[in-house]
Amino acid sequence: MEGARLRYPPGSLVILTGLPGAGKSTLLRRLYGLHGDESAPVTAGAVVVIDSSQSRRRWDGRLTWAPYPLRRAVVFVTHVNRIRRALAQGSSVVAHNRGCAPYVLRGFAWLARRHGADFHLLLLDAPPEEALAGQRARGRVVSPRTFARHQRRVRSLLTRVKGGDPAPAAGAHVVDRAQADLLEAIVFDTPAHHISG
Repeated sequence: MEGARLRYPPGSLVILTGLPGAGKSTLLRRLYGLHGDESAPVTAGAVVVIDSSQSRRRWDGRLTWAPYPLRRAVVFVTHVNRIRRALAQGSSVVAHNRGCAPYVLRGFAWLARRHGADFHLLLLDAPPEEALAGQRARGRVVSPRTFARHQRRVRSLLTRVKGGDPAPAAGAHVVDRAQADLLEAIVFDTPAHHISG
């Protein structure tokens, strides 16, 4: 990160991920003026900002008859389809995705390649106790079992990325909470295959 800005090639897909409660949605709200009650993606200049909570709100109260796994699947498919549409339009995309399982990241990498876009990861590295505090502050705490699974996956991804292996992404940035607070902008103006930051 240089000058409190992160730079990517135009048309890239940047997936913001990390533990639930780490501050991902808070970061997007600050950078892009979101209010936190949106149910659809937000366009900010040439960038489409897609938070997974937008898809959850889109379906709030509409699938009360369905079991939770089905509701979760519908929300995720909606989220991914919104990312696909934005990439198909040639937009630069910053998308929050709570999960970082290997198969999920491979899916995003495939989606980016299909539309000729670079795929990058932005990892918000917050200690588990801070993430739990963030969950309590927002009034939505994930189950201990789910949180433990997220911890394992995030820890594994962070270890690989810090060791120089961002695959399946072309590149990855890791920022802690203090660095995220200092981030001023995510800019899409860097030539392809020449990433600074």
